[in-house]
Amino acid sequence: MANHVYDHLIARHADNDACFLKRDDAPAISYAAFVGLVAQIAHVLRDAGLTPGDRVVVQAPKCVEMVALYAATLQAGGVFLPLNTAYKRDEVAYFVEDATPRIVVCDPASVETLTGIADRAGAILLTLDAAGQGTLMASVPDKPTTFDTVPRGPDDLAALLYTSGTTGRSKGAMLTHDNLLSNTKALTELWRITDADTLIHALPIFHTHGLFVALNTSLYAGACVHFMPGFSTDAILAAVPEATMLMGVPTFYTRLLADHRLTREMTSNMRLFVSGSAPLLAETHIAFTQRTGHRILERYGMTETNMNTSNPYDGDRRAGTVGKPLPGVEVIVTDPETGQPLPQGEVGMIEVRGPNVFKGYWQMPDKTAAELRENGFFITGDLGQFSEDGYLSIVGRSKDLIITGGYNVYPKEVEDVLNDIDGVEESAVFGVPDADFGEAIIAAVVMVPGHAPTVEALENEVADKLARFKHPRRYEIIDALPRNTMGKVQKNVLRDHYAGAVAAG
Repeated sequence: MANHVYDHLIARHADNDACFLKRDDAPAISYAAFVGLVAQIAHVLRDAGLTPGDRVVVQAPKCVEMVALYAATLQAGGVFLPLNTAYKRDEVAYFVEDATPRIVVCDPASVETLTGIADRAGAILLTLDAAGQGTLMASVPDKPTTFDTVPRGPDDLAALLYTSGTTGRSKGAMLTHDNLLSNTKALTELWRITDADTLIHALPIFHTHGLFVALNTSLYAGACVHFMPGFSTDAILAAVPEATMLMGVPTFYTRLLADHRLTREMTSNMRLFVSGSAPLLAETHIAFTQRTGHRILERYGMTETNMNTSNPYDGDRRAGTVGKPLPGVEVIVTDPETGQPLPQGEVGMIEVRGPNVFKGYWQMPDKTAAELRENGFFITGDLGQFSEDGYLSIVGRSKDLIITGGYNVYPKEVEDVLNDIDGVEESAVFGVPDADFGEAIIAAVVMVPGHAPTVEALENEVADKLARFKHPRRYEIIDALPRNTMGKVQKNVLRDHYAGAVAAG
């Protein structure tokens, strides 16, 4: 039995001297050198006690060594679990306690905070910093550059990614080797990625887009990756003339459009601009085409399914849509009440079935049964409709999930923090359209009469408890939350009322 993802994406590059990761501040690394580094880190993981199926939790800065750690975890038979670097102590504690990893890798600056968390979980704590240094790497130079790859099959877990819901705690989506590889193959073929491509990579690598879509397809095709620590308009514009692809979120494109240096001539060598993780406004799509002559390719995916649909490489890339189902993936729109398929053109629940769909939620059989049907269709929670010629449009979400800057935020978590503050009676958190981030977070707060904390006090409390991307952009102090006759808060009323609040503010 082969190691499914490792063998298909990494092992075959052992003798490939072509560039894999190109950096502005350090030497490039070839595919062959990367394979050797992966093997060395795999030895470190095994020496730390990693056995097949063990989880490796990683909350570390984006660097080449973290990419190698991902590949090494697969080669050693482990399950890779990356965490957003913005998560605070309590958030990380939940993920570690839930996933019970064998190894936790963090930035050296977080050691004091995470030592107790790792100890309680019985995990080994290693470090990795932005320069690729730390206790994880300390013994790497002494390790062999080959490693006996641990066999893993198509249905074995390769990754565990935590996703947000509108109620309760985050859920761990179990992604198998076949989930990742099938999606990689489909996207590489559909987007025609080859070893002649150079991808600008400015995305984080702790979620599906930056890790599985961008890096897995590049590895599979043998493409060169211009690896950047994060988004920088200057860095991307400097890289564009010699690159062929950019994968980003809507924020990338609005910020590039705001710079007069972005021109048709500058982008003449580019062949593909991809946007995902959040809805791309039609006006951004149109403005980008007018400026550069390129039509952004928008696609639709989620943590539990990887990518589901894509606008075509050849053909109409239609603003406001996410295209058609990927090869081998079935997408249907159903009646949310009955689960029965709806006629074309009607709005309903988007459901997905295919080799890309996850195995279920980690240690949550009830949640898995509620969202993953026995016939294999996953109930996404998104509402959509198909055009007559098969293009899918995302109309909204049946849940209150907010997607801001490509990150998922569920309102209840923010509301819980606000409602615990002395002087706050209740709150409602919701998203409103925002050209830069897709959605901006607004908090409507009702104060206890005669006991009113300032907005600054609310901001400080939230800043102390939650990652930056979960912070409301604006706080609205109101007398009462709108409710229907059943007493349920009407967030749709709030969204409509404050739709222009961010722009106006």
